[in-house]
Amino acid sequence: MGEKVFKLLGTGLAIAAGVAAKQVATQGWKLVMNDDPPANPEDPDTQMWEAVTWALVSGAAIALARLVMTRKWTQYYAKSTGSIPENADSVS
Repeated sequence: MGEKVFKLLGTGLAIAAGVAAKQVATQGWKLVMNDDPPANPEDPDTQMWEAVTWALVSGAAIALARLVMTRKWTQYYAKSTGSIPENADSVS
């Protein structure tokens, strides 16, 4: 597998992980808060604590999911080819 394919698939997997994490964060918010997360946290009608909490929860979930997916993908590539690809840090 070439490095371009590695990067393309790695980026796609990181995006998919981010989308899935946002869905999980949204469902978790609904479960805990008994309400939908703020649709637009920048809206002045959204309470500040709610906007900040949603930004922290969703941002952390997305970043963590992308990190885990990118690391796993790089491990898979290294195991398959015997080396870590050049510029592996620029996958996501």
